[in-house]
Amino acid sequence: MSRSGNTRGPLMDLGEARPQVPVKARIQAPIVPRGSIAGRALVVVVAIMTYLASLTTGAVLLVYGAASEWQADVASEITVQVRSTAGRDLDRDVAAATALVRATPHIVEARPLSANESAALLEPWLGTSLALDDLPVPRMIVVRIAPGSAPDLATLRQRLADAAPSATVDDHRAWIERMRSMTGATVLAGIGILILVVIATVISVSFAARGAMAANRPIVEVLHFVGAGDRYIAGRFLRHFLRLGLEGGVIGGGAAILTFGLSESIGSWFAGTPVGDQFAALLGTFSLRPSGYLALAVQALVIAAITALASRRTLFATLDDID
Repeated sequence: MSRSGNTRGPLMDLGEARPQVPVKARIQAPIVPRGSIAGRALVVVVAIMTYLASLTTGAVLLVYGAASEWQADVASEITVQVRSTAGRDLDRDVAAATALVRATPHIVEARPLSANESAALLEPWLGTSLALDDLPVPRMIVVRIAPGSAPDLATLRQRLADAAPSATVDDHRAWIERMRSMTGATVLAGIGILILVVIATVISVSFAARGAMAANRPIVEVLHFVGAGDRYIAGRFLRHFLRLGLEGGVIGGGAAILTFGLSESIGSWFAGTPVGDQFAALLGTFSLRPSGYLALAVQALVIAAITALASRRTLFATLDDID
């Protein structure tokens, strides 16, 4: 027993038995915790924003594709209308107009509608109980144009005026202009929604970056004390937010791609039904082309990049405040 009353034996040097922590293990711990509540919340926000942006982009692509098909179909046809006039044989005028149209260059087909077919076109407005025999129902000639060609409609109108004075030519230009206006308005609305989504994402990321810097302020101060520069510290935070942005973008973009894939499958199930026909008339087959799915994937990556860039500016501004 020593004079100090301490019964413990002398200290022993453990040597190699002392627990050793590898150097790499000591520096692999991230500066910003990956599983923090703020990080998970940011992933959810980015995923929701990416999903909404992808839905908007997909809807715009669907409407644009359907409108393009409408315009192509309408532009490939013209209609010749022959009205009944006193002193002229309507059937003879229809036959003369049909023969003249068929002889016009770039005309593929000219099919006159019968009197019953012309009357059937009025049934949605007049019903089936009204007798149309005594009414001057005009006769229609459906004309198909060769793809990529444009017949001389002015010359055709002049020649029809000589063969059948009551015949008029409708090239559906008013409908095409309305479709173009509707398509342009839809695209502008989609761009506006995308801009709002990007702004909301930038604001959310900025607040998340400030919160992460505030929560890890002691760590940042220690890094400054040991000589770490702002660029080094911001780089670590930037990688953290880029990873969160990629994770949220992949989740949101993948959910949107899955939604459009399921919608296409559901649309095929309802094909041939009144509801399916209405959707097909409005949005075509309700299916995106491969380029559309590629656009959604690229958009998810762009939103992830926007998340990283928005956090970078906020990080440097916050580091200046800490200094």
